[in-house]
Amino acid sequence: MDTKHIQISDYNYPLPDERIAKFPIARRDHSKLLLYKHGEVGEDVFYNLPKHLPTGALMVMNNTRVIQARIHFRKDTGALIEVFLMEPADPVDYEQMFQMRGHCSWLCMVGNLKKWKEGALHRRFSIKGHDFTLSARMSRGRSTHSATGTNYWVDFDWDSTDVSFAEILEAVGELPIPPYLNRETQESDKTSYQTVYSKIKGSVAAPTAGLHFTDAVLAELDKKGIERDELTLHVGAGTFKPVKSVEIEAHEMHSEYIVVHRHTFERLLSHDCQAIAVGTTSVRTLESLYYIGVKLQLHPAASEEDLHVTQWEAYDLPHDEKGLVLVEGRAVSRQQAIQNILDYLDANGLEALHGSTQIIIAPGYTYKIVKALITNFHQPQSTLLLLVSAFVKGDWRRIYDYALSHDFRFLSYGDSSLLIP
Repeated sequence: MDTKHIQISDYNYPLPDERIAKFPIARRDHSKLLLYKHGEVGEDVFYNLPKHLPTGALMVMNNTRVIQARIHFRKDTGALIEVFLMEPADPVDYEQMFQMRGHCSWLCMVGNLKKWKEGALHRRFSIKGHDFTLSARMSRGRSTHSATGTNYWVDFDWDSTDVSFAEILEAVGELPIPPYLNRETQESDKTSYQTVYSKIKGSVAAPTAGLHFTDAVLAELDKKGIERDELTLHVGAGTFKPVKSVEIEAHEMHSEYIVVHRHTFERLLSHDCQAIAVGTTSVRTLESLYYIGVKLQLHPAASEEDLHVTQWEAYDLPHDEKGLVLVEGRAVSRQQAIQNILDYLDANGLEALHGSTQIIIAPGYTYKIVKALITNFHQPQSTLLLLVSAFVKGDWRRIYDYALSHDFRFLSYGDSSLLIP
């Protein structure tokens, strides 16, 4: 299949607005679970998920945490300006960023930009009974253009070295819920739009496949002997970007920042480098690891920037009949690719791989590491639907027809599915 010439119109389906879940159900793990096992379609309830998974398998989850990334400022004229944090600029490391005191810089989308031509914006706020002022100043000359549009460099300053930027976001930021919910963020979203295992701040959208898990389900997975591990992919706003081109070759994928620790690579090797992925973000990370390992096969001393996975390299590289990349005529196994990353960590004295990926997974792609997928139901004509179609070898429409005809709820706050090709 010539993946680049896939027409996105072939991945359309009717999605009535009433089928989009505007709010989550009261009990996370009581959502419906569509089962797709080796071509057979059925259903259950999510809390029974462990019964459908093989003992001894490895499950990988994305532990990113959604930040309150929307900050509103009101000018003296009354104009409302929204500054939407997209990614750290100075410092670029997320962990350092949230500990910054007094000053930091982000790349941001700006709402009502025409009303903010120059000067600083100011917002008063209180933390623990003390009043502070947050100021924002834009540097248009340092703006960047990406798949999600123009991001502007914004310098933030506040009049205290006792208050971290993480505390400021808790005080003045607003949680960004998906635009297709067509409603304002509510206080309940601060809890319901986070997974129970979220830890690492940085996303502007939740890895929503994980929203169904509860401590009780996690305990049942442990009891079943299913090993769990975590990685971090900070979800960007590009996850909501529709495909507007006729063929997907013209669609520019967004880059996302990933962190994977040494113990995850070691666990992958102990499980023959096969895993159950919770969500498409975990899929994108795990499958990107294979191609990072291939890069290291070619260039063991590559820099972190060199390890970025570009949109089309998974298709442009030579592959054998099993979908493995050929280097000097020999296939790079998934085990070798993961071992290459471990060797790289050892050589550089690192405990975690920090990188980024722009990978697009679509029909024609051969999965290397992910052998089962837990995911929600995605928008028509989206790159996430292409990813699912590639995973079930084109059988996506039968799955979605079943979900539509059996009252499943769709998108971020909707129901779940377990896909085993």
